[in-house]
Amino acid sequence: MTGGDRTMHFLVNVGSAGYHPAAWLDPALTPDAFIRLEHYQRVAAVAERGLLDGLLFPDIPVQQPSIARGPAATLDPVLLTSALAVSTERVGLIPTATSTLNLPYNLARRILSLDHVSGGRAGWNVVTTFEPNAARNFGIEHLPERDERYRRAGEYVELTKKLWDSWEDDALIGDQVSARFADPGKVHAAQHRGEFFTVAGPLNVTRSPQGRPVLVQAGSSAQGQAFAASHAEAIYATQFGLEPARQFAGQIRAAAAAEGRDPAQIRILPGLVPVIAGTTAEASAKFDTLQSRVHPDSAPVRALVRWLGYPDEQLDLDAPLPERLLTLPENRIGPQGFFASLTRYAADTGHTVRQLLSEFLGGHRVVIGTPEQVADHIETWWRSGAVDGFTVIPAVLPSYLEDFVDHVVPILRSRRIFRADYPGRTLRSHLGLREPINSFAR
Repeated sequence: MTGGDRTMHFLVNVGSAGYHPAAWLDPALTPDAFIRLEHYQRVAAVAERGLLDGLLFPDIPVQQPSIARGPAATLDPVLLTSALAVSTERVGLIPTATSTLNLPYNLARRILSLDHVSGGRAGWNVVTTFEPNAARNFGIEHLPERDERYRRAGEYVELTKKLWDSWEDDALIGDQVSARFADPGKVHAAQHRGEFFTVAGPLNVTRSPQGRPVLVQAGSSAQGQAFAASHAEAIYATQFGLEPARQFAGQIRAAAAAEGRDPAQIRILPGLVPVIAGTTAEASAKFDTLQSRVHPDSAPVRALVRWLGYPDEQLDLDAPLPERLLTLPENRIGPQGFFASLTRYAADTGHTVRQLLSEFLGGHRVVIGTPEQVADHIETWWRSGAVDGFTVIPAVLPSYLEDFVDHVVPILRSRRIFRADYPGRTLRSHLGLREPINSFAR
C-alpha cells in the first residue's frame, strides 16, 4: 500500500437510529428500531462488508430528557455486542462502559467474556461519566471532580489489565487423558490495593484470544489526553481543522513516548459525519432535509447554543459565533475537548453560525459531498499523518453507512490506501496492534 507501512482504519459509531436527532424520522426505519436486534445486525453486516475495523457503541446509563422528540435511549452495549458476536465473523465490537459506575472485577469479566465469544474481536471504550443524573442511578449523589475521575480511571484500567492477565497463555493444559485441566502456578491473583480499589483476583476467565481486549478512549480534555497517552490504543477524538489535528496527534504521541509507550501503537480516529450523494448540491439538500425534520423545540441552532453551554443566547445565523461564547462556561457539563475543538475551529475560520451548522453535528465534523470529495477529504487527512483513519458517524443508520461502504470505500481501495481483505480475525490484528505481553509471564 502507498503511505509506507501505514494502513487506514475505520471504526463506526453505532448510536440508536443514527447520530442526527431526526434520524428516527427516516421513513425506512421503525420508531423502535433502536431496540431491535435486527437493526443492529443490518448495521454490523454493512460494516463487515466494507471491511471496517470495528463498531463502537456509545453509552450514558441515564434516560435523557429529550425523549419527547426522539429515542434518547440505548440498549446495554455489552449485551448488544455479545448478541452481535453471533451474527458477525470479523468486525470488531467495542462497547462503552464507565470506570466511575462499574466495579472493576465485574466489568473486566464481562469485556473478556465478550472477547472470547467473539473470537478476539472485543474492545472497551473507557469513559469516566460526566452526567450527574447517571451517577444518581447508581446511588452516587455527587460525581468526583474531573481530575479525580481520571485518576480513578487510570487505576481502574491498570487493575483491569492485571485481571485480564490472570491466566498466562499456557495456563490452560486441557489434558483429558491425565485429567490435568490447568496449571495453578500460571493463574495469578492481582492482589491489588490502591487509592480507589481493593481487588484480590484472579479473574475466572482465561486470557484473551488477542492478548487483551483493545482499549479505546474518547476524551479530549487535558486530563483525557493524558489518560489516552498512558493507556489508549485507539482514540475516538474530535477534530475540525487539520492543523489542530496535527497538533493533537503530536502531543498524544510525544506524551505516550514519555510514558515509555510506542507512539506508533496508537490509532487516532476522530469522528466524521459523511453525507454523500451524486453531486455536491444533492448531498447538501440531503443534509438540509435531515435538518428540516428536527422539531422547532430542538432546532439545530438551539441545540448548538445548549451544547456550548449558553442556552439563553440568541444567535445571528449569518454572523460568526460571538467571542463571548468561545470561553468555556464554568457550569457547563459535558466533554471539554469537544468544546475546545469547535470553538477553536470557529475562531480560526470565522465561519458564520449557518456555516458551522452545516459542518458540525453533536461535537463532530460533517463532510458533505460526492463520494470522491469525501474520499479526498479522508485521504488528505490520513496522508498528513494527523490521523490513522476516522470513526465514521452515520447520521442515519444503516443508510448513511451503506452510502459510505458502497461508494467511498471502493474509491479508497482503488487508490490502494484501504484494505482489500481483513488481515486477521481479531480487532487487534485489524488495527495493526501488537499483542501485549502478559504482565505475570516469567
